[in-house]
Amino acid sequence: MPRYFIDSSDGARDVEDDSGLELASDRAARSAALDALADMVRDVLPDGDHRIFSVNVRNATGGELYQAKITLEGKWLEPGSEERDSER
Repeated sequence: MPRYFIDSSDGARDVEDDSGLELASDRAARSAALDALADMVRDVLPDGDHRIFSVNVRNATGGELYQAKITLEGKWLEPGSEERDSER
């Protein structure tokens, strides 16, 4: 089975996959990358209101095959909401 490498970034830290995964196909590597991206977003729980999370899939020869990004964009819609939330 081919080996794929899934590099990631949580907007604050970049991680290069140096061990890789043996997966059946490019589609399986895409699926693994999307799963990793969702896990990363859940695990980080960013403090700020702007963050870009990304994954890149490379094959065994270093060729880039796939990239996915999730952008967190948040803003307070009601003045003072942030202060009221911190009082609870």
